[in-house]
Amino acid sequence: MITVLVANPKGGCGKTTVATNLAAAFANGGLRTALADADRQRDGLHWLKLRPGAVPRILGLDWAKGDRKSPKNVDRLVVDCPAGLRPWRFREFVAHADVVIVPVLPSPFDERTTERFVKRILRNKAVRKRRVAVGLVRNRIRARSRAADRLETATARMNAPDIGEIRDRALYVDLAANGLGVFDLPTPRIETIQADWHPLLRHVETAGWEAAGRRGRTG
Repeated sequence: MITVLVANPKGGCGKTTVATNLAAAFANGGLRTALADADRQRDGLHWLKLRPGAVPRILGLDWAKGDRKSPKNVDRLVVDCPAGLRPWRFREFVAHADVVIVPVLPSPFDERTTERFVKRILRNKAVRKRRVAVGLVRNRIRARSRAADRLETATARMNAPDIGEIRDRALYVDLAANGLGVFDLPTPRIETIQADWHPLLRHVETAGWEAAGRRGRTG
């Protein structure tokens, strides 16, 4: 099993959008998938309730209550972390993780908060010993904008892998309202949007298995 932690202390950076679309991608790839919602708002669990019966099933876990046991017989576990995560709580979440994905928006406020957060992550013992992989995702990007260029420059100095960008599209809102992700729509018209996620998915598979192997969790 690979466990993916989607985390950033900055609210509104798209953690739930990233977590739900990752879960949908794994499930549509034939993997037994669970989504653990650690946020008190439980938006991820609400998204699961809206999912139609015709799309692949995703197991929902309520981690906001404090019981954070990893499920058995699952291939991929995606954890949607809350905003404002205190350092000691973040260490608890990292203990479950193989990969930490950090979404960041093209905003000077988000860039500064994320840079501080990444510095804290890189000091974590499991990360330093490469038992947990880290990746940055530039989220809600508008092509050929000064904000997008500035964010790319900012992530380059954060000393963590920049694994690509997810472009700003209204489709994500429409899909979320129906419990869907972009990989639930296997149509040629959406392949360009799905392509934004391919670097992230490759990073999870490659870095995740390497980290899981160092932790002795390759089963």
